[in-house]
Amino acid sequence: MPLLNTYSAPRAADVVVIGAGINGLAIAREAAARGLDVVMIDRDDIAARTSAISTRLIHGGLKYLPRFEIPLVFESIRERDILLQTAPHLVRPYPMLIPFAKWNKTPGWLMSCGLILHDVLALGKKLPLNRIVFSRRMKKEWPSVAQAGVKWGGLFQDAHVPVTERFAMEIAIDASRHGATVLTHTPVTGLIREDGRVTGVRYHDRETGVEHELRAPVIVNSAGPWVDAILDLAGSHPRKIGPTKGSHLVVDAFPGAPDTCIFFDSPEDGRPMFILPWHDGRFMIGTTDLPYDGSIDEVVIDDQEVDYLLRSANTIVPGAHLVPDDVLWSYSGVRPLPYVADLTDPSSVSRDSDIIVHTGDTAGLMTVIGGKYTTHRALGEQALRKIEQALGLRHEASPTRTARFPGAPADSVAAFRATFVERSSLEARTAGRLADIYGALARPIEALATTDPALAEVIDDETGAIAAEVVHAVREEGAVSLEDILVRRTVMAFASDVGLAAAPRAAAVLVAYAGWTEQHAEAEVARYREAARRFLPRALRNDLVEDQVRAGTL
Repeated sequence: MPLLNTYSAPRAADVVVIGAGINGLAIAREAAARGLDVVMIDRDDIAARTSAISTRLIHGGLKYLPRFEIPLVFESIRERDILLQTAPHLVRPYPMLIPFAKWNKTPGWLMSCGLILHDVLALGKKLPLNRIVFSRRMKKEWPSVAQAGVKWGGLFQDAHVPVTERFAMEIAIDASRHGATVLTHTPVTGLIREDGRVTGVRYHDRETGVEHELRAPVIVNSAGPWVDAILDLAGSHPRKIGPTKGSHLVVDAFPGAPDTCIFFDSPEDGRPMFILPWHDGRFMIGTTDLPYDGSIDEVVIDDQEVDYLLRSANTIVPGAHLVPDDVLWSYSGVRPLPYVADLTDPSSVSRDSDIIVHTGDTAGLMTVIGGKYTTHRALGEQALRKIEQALGLRHEASPTRTARFPGAPADSVAAFRATFVERSSLEARTAGRLADIYGALARPIEALATTDPALAEVIDDETGAIAAEVVHAVREEGAVSLEDILVRRTVMAFASDVGLAAAPRAAAVLVAYAGWTEQHAEAEVARYREAARRFLPRALRNDLVEDQVRAGTL
């Protein structure tokens, strides 16, 4: 049995979850662990859209204190501690400097009080205490920030998950281990209504093209920004989602680049922003937060956002001198926030989640609004309580509070990595990469690589990825497309060219080992190149400019 199968043709279940983003994943995992028959269905891949554009923080809720959202702060602290314990190979401590700059909306003394209050609320937390950083330490440890005239600040102890793609994948694998059925690249085409309620969904079979009916007493609409599109299938309804646009830049290390995350107010509009040390020495800069009424299917950063992010970063790190040509690639998407009419300040909208239990002729349907990586598990637990009520089941304690992720090693992460690299027959760089990306799930990939020397060959020099990872993605983790493989299984798309050089090599491996035809491989490479355009990679920028010139939009 593969770790994750993403194709079947189920006809009935206890719960159908529409959407395989972080919300849907959490609910499917929770319900399957409860012993329910669960089907999770998505028109794309696992965590392929909104869940793919986060800032990758497991945030302890400090930014919710100014709005006095104390319950959300408590929940964030608790869930951060749980993830540090249950997914230590993916979730890591991540201290962040908060400069008390003269342009901040919140004065430094008040931020200091907030850091102290957060420590009080987080008594017993898994991380060190927050600290105030005074002038001498600022100049010594963050000289590039001190050059901006920042004399003091705070050091907030937080966490992050640099590879959210693997984080989401392991939740899907865990849900599958508990019996959940996962269907990807399978669009929902309709809702079934019988006896005055919603009793199932219609979906398009990705292999046969046939429309199937899938019945269940509970349907959970966790489609993120597409929540309203699913509700449209049931008829007219009040608008639920008011998406806001968020964009990030990815750059190489730059002059004055910090060793820790910088969490600061943009000097232009006071919006909270981050400079984030990320993966393989690269940095993310983000994020914007803009009202958005465009297409949510294709969201791309614009020049104004790039300039805004770079100007803000250059102000807090004056020696950076970042320019648009320094941007390797970017990513953008929309947040599925509650709809607010005539919204002018997106930051004023609560980041808390809500679960709507529909009544009347849409009884049997639940809709999820909001949600985020940090508190995904808590949302799944809350949704399960409502599902239990709908099914007339007694409540049981959630096993996910202590259940470790599938790739979590039995010993410490450092000890596992050292032992894995030492004992592996693969080259040290390859073994280290496998341990870092996959945790304990690296073992079957290593075993596969030892069966054939060609599978141990590096197919992407920049990331060090090997052929066995590609084969494993298809055979064991339900990958269908080249994008599934490069972006959300092997993360070769983290390369400076978003995996464009690796794409034809990966496709050739699948021709040799996974039954792909040459024609299918060529088509997948072309599709990946087209899909990569949404990242606006520097490697494709000249082509994109030429396309704009031809279209008369430049």
